[in-house]
Parts: sequence; C-alpha cells; structure tokens
Amino acid sequence: MRFSTQLIHNASTIDPATGAASPPIYHASTFHQNPHSDKPPSFVYSRSKNPTRSVLEDTIAELEGGIAGFAFGSGMAAIAAVFALFSSGDHLIVTKDLYGGTQQILKQLGDRYGLEVTYVNMTDLQQITDQIGSRTRAIYVETPSNPTLTITDLRAVASIAKSHNLLTIADDTFMTPYLQRPLEFGFDIIVHSATKFLAGHSDVIAGLAIVKSLDLKTQLEQIQATWGGILGPDDSWLTLRGIKTLGVRMDRAQQNALRLASYLYNHSRVPRVYYPGLPNHPGHALQNDQAMGPGAVLSFELPPELTVREFVSRLRYAIFAVSLGGVETIVSHPATMSHAKMAPVTRQAIGVTDQLLRVSVGIEDIEDLIEDFQRALSY
Repeated sequence: MRFSTQLIHNASTIDPATGAASPPIYHASTFHQNPHSDKPPSFVYSRSKNPTRSVLEDTIAELEGGIAGFAFGSGMAAIAAVFALFSSGDHLIVTKDLYGGTQQILKQLGDRYGLEVTYVNMTDLQQITDQIGSRTRAIYVETPSNPTLTITDLRAVASIAKSHNLLTIADDTFMTPYLQRPLEFGFDIIVHSATKFLAGHSDVIAGLAIVKSLDLKTQLEQIQATWGGILGPDDSWLTLRGIKTLGVRMDRAQQNALRLASYLYNHSRVPRVYYPGLPNHPGHALQNDQAMGPGAVLSFELPPELTVREFVSRLRYAIFAVSLGGVETIVSHPATMSHAKMAPVTRQAIGVTDQLLRVSVGIEDIEDLIEDFQRALSY
C-alpha cells in the first residue's frame, strides 16, 4: 500500500462493531466490567484508555512505523511526557535552534529538577560527539528546525546515538510521516504537535508521541495514565479526520510554498529567505535525501525600512497568528510569538531577528498568495 492510500486505509477506516466508515466518538469516562469474565477488560477508565483515542494512537503508530502511539492534550504535553522519561542529573543534547516552547520546558526541568541540557549546532556532528558524557541519555532533534529551517542528518545522529547507547527523539511536526519518518533512520521516539499539519484545520489542539520499543511503550503508557494529560475523544476524532486528507493538503501546501519562497527569494527588497526547497538553502541536498519534500513552512526577513506591523496590516488572505499547518496561510512573528520568552541575544544567535517572519503556507490559489505578499511588500 502506498502512503497516500495508507493515510485513508488504516486503523481508523472501518469500525469493527458496526462497519461505519468513521470511528465512533466514545463520550464515556468509565466502562462496565463483566463480573463473570476472567479476561482483563480492554477499557476501564478513559484517562488510561479510550476507544476513540486508541484508534488515533494505533493509526499514528502505523503511519510512523512504531509499535505504539500516545495522544496528548497538546504538542507540549506530548513533549513533557517524553521528557518525563529522564531523571535528575541526566544530560540531554538538543538542537540549539528549536521551538521556543520546548526550550522553556527544558529550562524549567533544568532549574527545578536538575535535568542538564546542552544546545548544539546539529549540522556539525562533531559538536554532538564532543558533548557526550557519562550522564548523557538522549539526543533531541528538530528538523527542519523552527523557525530557520536548519536540516539535521537523521541517519548520522541515530548512528552516533546507537554507538553511545543513547535515545534519539525527533520533533517531526513540520514534516509529518507523509514527508519524513525518523524511526526508519533509527530514531527511538517521535513527537508531533498534531495541532498543526496532521489535524490541519486550525480547529484542534493535540499532541502525539510514537515509540518503537516495548520498553518505551511500557514507560510512556505509565506516564500517560498517571499524569493524565490525555487527548479527549472529540479532538481525537478531529485529528483522525485531518489525517485522512494530509496527503492532498501537504502536496498543495508544499507546491505553494516553493512558489512563494521562490518569489520572495527573487524579490529585490527581501534580504533573506529560509526554505529547504530552495537550492541555495543549507541542507537542501540532505533534505532531499532524507525526506519526501521540503514541507510547507518558510521564513524570511523583512527589509529594515518595513515594519512587521506595516507588512501584516496589508495582508488580505494570510492571517497573522501563532501556530501553523492549517489550510489557511499563517504568518507569525517568532520574536514576539513562538520565541518571545527567549533572551534577545539568544534569539539573535539562532537567526530569530526582529525582522524575521515565519510563513505556514496554506492551500489557497498561489496567485492570490503571491499578490497578497506583493501588496504587503510594496511601500
């Protein structure tokens, strides 16, 4: 089965009880247990397991090539659950240019619980090996990174980790399993903000984690049930519905992104464009090698004489908001949104300038989008 078909024909395709072409939404907190049966019940209490959530978890595990999936109330909840695998004094090596929320939770875990974190430039593999010590437990990767779209060599990182008996974790939100499947390169855990491209319609908050070993499955099952940051049945169903159209949405959005990135790159007033689909982007060849496309997120810098407020106020179709991955084009300002809590000097060091805008390209007509940006860049 080819992947676009698998997005539709998977664990969520047919309800085994009724034959329905859509899984039921089980609004049940608890389940009757047959006192005459010695067989353990499949469902006891929805904090630990809910039938609708289980369909989503089975589906994402199948799509990512893992043995188990876990659905949480947000992407950050999924990331927090994965970090709960580690103990005080453990050391993690992390991509230095990543989502600001992930940096915030790592800072809190370090300040309060003694988790040690070292940020490195993952494009320089020597920096990774130089930081591995006796307390190092894992390598955490975000590729393409947020928001400067840095590309990390997944195969090389997995190889380094295996040689030192370390776990590998990848945030695959930007790519989704439609374009990139890090477990196939030897990674151990995948996390997603399913709010983004997987659900795809800016109408749900959800997070997912996928593992490929029985030991990690057992540990995350315990964390999910104990901490209780679960995804509800309605949001599980919405995420499942979004996954069915992931292929056609990503194809259109990615096609639009390449056109828009090329337009911006050739614009005389745009100083810089970050997009893995452009041949001059660092990591372009690597991205082509390890992914099925460059994705639908790009970033670019405004000219110094044009303010962010002036630019976004002229947009007609693209909305100015946090988040990404919806059917609509979303423009965000990382310095005051996703990376606002970072120190300015730290933001500048990873390329998050005050003039940088991130664009999640939607599925609108590309000519309308280009006209929209052309109007906003005119002054």
